[in-house]
Amino acid sequence: MSKLRPSLPKSTPIALKTGGVSSEAGGGDRCAVPHPVDLDHVRQLHKEVLSLEKSQRMAEFFSVLSDPNRLRIVSALAAQELCVCDLAAIVKMSESAVSHQLRALRAMRLVGYRRQGRNVFYSLKDRHILNLYREVAEHLDEPEDGSPCGNSGPLWGDREPEPQP
Repeated sequence: MSKLRPSLPKSTPIALKTGGVSSEAGGGDRCAVPHPVDLDHVRQLHKEVLSLEKSQRMAEFFSVLSDPNRLRIVSALAAQELCVCDLAAIVKMSESAVSHQLRALRAMRLVGYRRQGRNVFYSLKDRHILNLYREVAEHLDEPEDGSPCGNSGPLWGDREPEPQP
């Protein structure tokens, strides 16, 4: 990506080259009409974009959640703390397979455990994981027409979303 040049006036249009094709700065789509780039706004938002390191860690985190069996285990643990044998019965997997999936979930700090005598009980690690699970489940239950359930409008104020091709 081109570096921002502080010597440019605030509303100077700049073109960024992506894949050998020149396009105006902005989202992944080309702008229909070239417009000036607000460099102050771009600089401010640049500070809020994930670092490469954090984006890689988040990608690893979400890749652990990309397995349907792990998600079924998370859904059971969202309801209550469970031992491996109960989890295996609930998700209809062998105890060995559940233990294998739990190791992956523990490695990403999605689940924790406690020992009680010879039994080990698993639970979601913290409220962040429970909230993430609930938010995704709620999002997937929303109507596919894009109308939000219980939300008053677009996420960023009164700006309307761009029409999809």
